[in-house]
Amino acid sequence: MLGVWLLLWGSVALGGRADTAFLRRAHDSSGRCTYSFTVASPVEAACPEAAGGVPELRAELAALAARLSRLESRERGAGGSGPRGAEPGGARDPQQAAAASRLEAAYGELLRAKSRLEEEKGRLEREKEELGRRLESSAQEITRLRAARCPPGREGPGRDTLRAPAKAPRWEPQPLSYQELQSERSEVPVSRLLEETALGRPGKEDSGCGQLLWVGEPVVFGRADSIAGKYGVWMKDPEPVPPFTRDNTWRVDTVGTEVRQLFQYEEAEQLARGYPAKVHILPRPLESTGAVIYRGGLFFQPRQSRSVARYDLRGESITAEREIPGAGYHGQYPYSWGGYTDIDLAVDETGLWVIYSTEKARGAIVLSKLDPETLEIRRTWETNIRKRGVANSFLICGTLYTVSSYSAPNATINFAYDTATGTSRALSIPFENRFRYLSMLDYNPAERQLFAWDSFNMVTYPVRLSRP
Repeated sequence: MLGVWLLLWGSVALGGRADTAFLRRAHDSSGRCTYSFTVASPVEAACPEAAGGVPELRAELAALAARLSRLESRERGAGGSGPRGAEPGGARDPQQAAAASRLEAAYGELLRAKSRLEEEKGRLEREKEELGRRLESSAQEITRLRAARCPPGREGPGRDTLRAPAKAPRWEPQPLSYQELQSERSEVPVSRLLEETALGRPGKEDSGCGQLLWVGEPVVFGRADSIAGKYGVWMKDPEPVPPFTRDNTWRVDTVGTEVRQLFQYEEAEQLARGYPAKVHILPRPLESTGAVIYRGGLFFQPRQSRSVARYDLRGESITAEREIPGAGYHGQYPYSWGGYTDIDLAVDETGLWVIYSTEKARGAIVLSKLDPETLEIRRTWETNIRKRGVANSFLICGTLYTVSSYSAPNATINFAYDTATGTSRALSIPFENRFRYLSMLDYNPAERQLFAWDSFNMVTYPVRLSRP
């Protein structure tokens, strides 16, 4: 290796001092291959001494050899195999060149991956900051809402006076997201002082009508003992006829395609124990959880029809049936939780109602007042509250109230429609879904309570109304 370099660099070094140089390869006396070169002197015609005795030439060759040795050591230390363009003995190994190329490509890919990871890290850091700001904002909103709630039992003198909520302007039916936004942004301030003192606690003896101000915590009366009772309806008759009384309690488990069993209990305590006094088998299967008991009859929607029917509890037969014109049924206009709740019956201080929607109303809630004996429609109101946008509804004193969610633990009574004035308003009265699946909600004017079915559980809610 050193010999080759010496010859090459000797040729280069002396090339400037002679016109021609000759390279010769031959075997020496031991049979080894040797290289030699001859350079003509540009200034000397003859050699005064033997060729190997010129002092200047020997010194120059020695210096050249030392320099070549240093260059070769440096090349070995750098891992190279000689400069480009050298003879085959000093050329780069093709395999090493290919490996170096692959290493360079892999290194470049690593650099690009590192750059992408740094960009992703920056994006995640920005998202983390944004989520932190949202969490802080949500915590502040929750604190504000909790401070605005009016739980009973801690009221005292010196509180603020009752301020009547401003009536919202009438509007056309809006999407669900708009209604939820309105219910979250609108609040009804209720005086804690008047709630306990001036208003007092309503009881059975208080039959005066007023606006809904407050809904209490749910009280569990019983629990269904089979999967058929995940959804259902339970009722009391606010105006019973003999031999029935206000203590009689009724229940229907509505999971199934042929729902015909109406369970009769002597009192609510018997319902809690799960032993009915009698089981009525309905002539026609009912649909949904919209049934009610009123004046000795079960009012319900027969399965897959837009009709309502009256089942007489004493005679155990259907005594009246009438179609609700244009009413959607079997999943056309249900409440947001589903359950084929297209047609919902309700009772309040003023009588029997049916809650539904039609294609003409474009999915908005329609109210009709019914004759309890003939089921004839006496009068109809078309509201501007989207039926699919609310979880359930009930009537108190001729006013329709809706619930914002069937599963959120801290839902609200979010809208009210007054049939006396034909106007709607947004509300924000706290309402608790304790078991996270509200499938039935009705008002009992005699008990002055809400009856509800919340994921296998039969519960009641106390309510409080303003003075008429």
